[in-house]
Amino acid sequence: MTDELIKPADLELADALSAVVRTLEPEPDVERTVATIVNAVATTVPGTEDAGISLLEAGNLTTVAPSSDRVARLDELQHELGEGPCVDAVFADITYRTGDIAADVRWPKFGDAAAALGVNSMLAVRLFTGKTLLGALNLFSSAREAFDESAEHVCGLFAAHAAVALAGSRAQAQLRNALESRDVISMAKGILMERHRVTDDQAFDLLVRASQNTNRKLHEVARWLVTGTNNAINDGN
Repeated sequence: MTDELIKPADLELADALSAVVRTLEPEPDVERTVATIVNAVATTVPGTEDAGISLLEAGNLTTVAPSSDRVARLDELQHELGEGPCVDAVFADITYRTGDIAADVRWPKFGDAAAALGVNSMLAVRLFTGKTLLGALNLFSSAREAFDESAEHVCGLFAAHAAVALAGSRAQAQLRNALESRDVISMAKGILMERHRVTDDQAFDLLVRASQNTNRKLHEVARWLVTGTNNAINDGN
C-alpha cells in the first residue's frame, strides 16, 4: 500500500490502536485483564457502545467483566440458546458481523431477544492463539449497520493482541493456583504428620484417600484441613 492510499483517519486509528495495545499487559488476575481489554476495545473500535468477552472454560462459555448489565444478559442468552455471533465465533468461524440482528436468519431466537434489549448490530471475533482457543470478543450497538469492514478489521487486530495478553494472564493465574495448592497440601501433610505420627508419604496417602472418598479435589481437602486447624487454634486463643 502506498502513502497515497493511506487515509489520515486510518493513520490516526492505527496510532490509537497501537497505544491501546501497549496497555494490554498480562496480569495474574484474569478478570482484571479482561476488564482492561473490554474497556480498551469499547473506546477504540468505531461504532461500539458495549463490549464483553466470553471465555471458554471446560467446553462452556462464561461472561467475564461485561461493560454493562445488557451485555451480561445478551451473552447469557447466547450461551443458553446455543446460537448467536459469539457462539459461532468460538465454534464455527473467526468473525461474525450483523447490522440488523432481528432480521438475521442465522440466529432467529437470539436475534429477536437482542432486538428486544435494544441491540441491532453485533461484531464477534474469536480470541485464540496458536495453541489455545480462549473465547470471543463481542461488540454491541443499538444503531443499525454500526460496524463496517474497517471496524471489523480493527477489531480483528485488537483481538489478536488481546488474546496473547489473555493467554499470558491465564497462564500466570494457573501457575499461581498450582503453587498455592502445593503449599496448602504441604501444610496439610504437616498437620497430619504431627497429629498422627505418620510419615510424609503416609500423610499424603491419607489426603488422597479423603479426596477419593469425598469426591473432592485434593487441594480442597487440604485447604479444609488447614482452615479448620487454624480456626481451632484461633478459637483456643
